Amino acid sequence: MTNFTAMTLRYLIAVLHLCALAIGIGAVYARGRALRRMRSIADAGPVFHADNWYGVAAVLWVLTGLWRAFGGLEKGTAHYVESPLFLAKMGAFGLVLLLELWPMVLLVRWRRQRRRGQAPDTAGAGTLALLSFAQLPLYLAMVFLAAALARGL
Repeated sequence: MTNFTAMTLRYLIAVLHLCALAIGIGAVYARGRALRRMRSIADAGPVFHADNWYGVAAVLWVLTGLWRAFGGLEKGTAHYVESPLFLAKMGAFGLVLLLELWPMVLLVRWRRQRRRGQAPDTAGAGTLALLSFAQLPLYLAMVFLAAALARGL
């Protein structure tokens, strides 16, 4: 791979990683707002739409993040795994995953029930909204940590 090709690939993967951030933050915020307004499964369209975009962002984040950190594109695996900033960023990401477990399971259950013509119990929508909004400051912390890591702080 030529130096220009490698630089272009690193650039494109970094752009996709940042685009995933924009899509994901917008999607989780939109999902939280839609969940807060949800009164029954009839109101689930915007929730599922935002959740789909959140899933797209999650796949992009994970794939591009793994590629950047462990695929030889950037500074090398050792640089990342030995950095307290990177480990803090991954800790924030782990908290996001923990906060996302119950919404993910419940929304999948609601989708299945709706497809079967059943009326899921959506009483937990308010709690799911809170869990969605709780992820937002963690994403902000991840941005600060990533910027500090990129600048060698």
